[in-house]
Amino acid sequence: MTEAVAEKLDIDHLRQWIGRSTEASDIVTAQLVKGLRATLFQEIGEPKAGDAAPFTTHWCLAQPVFPMSQLSQDGHPTRGGFLPPVPLPRRMWAGGELEFLDALRVGDEAKRTSRISDVTMKTGSTGVLCFVSVEHTITTTRGTAIRERQDIVYRDMSGAAPAASAKPAPPPVAKHRESHMADPVLLFRYSALTFNGHRIHYDREYVTKVEGYPGLVFHGPLQAAFIVEFAAKLHGGTPPKKLGYRGVQPLFEGSEFSVNANDTAAGMELWTANSQGQPTMKGTATW
Repeated sequence: MTEAVAEKLDIDHLRQWIGRSTEASDIVTAQLVKGLRATLFQEIGEPKAGDAAPFTTHWCLAQPVFPMSQLSQDGHPTRGGFLPPVPLPRRMWAGGELEFLDALRVGDEAKRTSRISDVTMKTGSTGVLCFVSVEHTITTTRGTAIRERQDIVYRDMSGAAPAASAKPAPPPVAKHRESHMADPVLLFRYSALTFNGHRIHYDREYVTKVEGYPGLVFHGPLQAAFIVEFAAKLHGGTPPKKLGYRGVQPLFEGSEFSVNANDTAAGMELWTANSQGQPTMKGTATW
């Protein structure tokens, strides 16, 4: 199966997308800020013009909008266009890096310039993997606010979804920790805020019967958003200058999850964890 998938994945063709770019812009509204604050378990308040938005508000801005006729079975747009048409059905947010230079504020017009920086193919324990890296620059009238690299991974649908190890390592001990419930409503709210139609986050029948997961999948960027906000909370409200993060296993609905941090000589090590304390996303922050 792996060899057949590799044969139909023409990496040379897909790498022709490297260097392609696109731009989009959107307004940071008070209503968006209220919705994202609520989803991140923050005090909602009454945000006014000039008030700072949550640090990853840019993931809610200027999301592509396609007609229903152009959506695939999984709820994503059909392949092609700006992103390369990777012929692997399962798509996930694998990780990336964020550099925070300025806050986004209510009333800002934010422009996102995106460029495909790399397309690579690997073979892992779950089969053939294709990674697409996209660089984003978010600017306002004050200048550059955020620089970002986003890593997207595509893989085959064959076989069951990756399962946790039968004998996982002991959970790491965190100096700083907060916990919340991975509620389906939380996942739905974040899908709505980001105009994300990916059915693994809200359609339990699809995600269990088609993609083989045990339940609804917690968004990768939502985990990263909790990590960023927790890092800033522990650092006097100042976000990291840089934060690199990567998903290590899926996080599912229906149980408690935690956001954790330990101080290091260079900054902080942070991670989200499932109800058993096993990390699901790891991040490294520096100031």
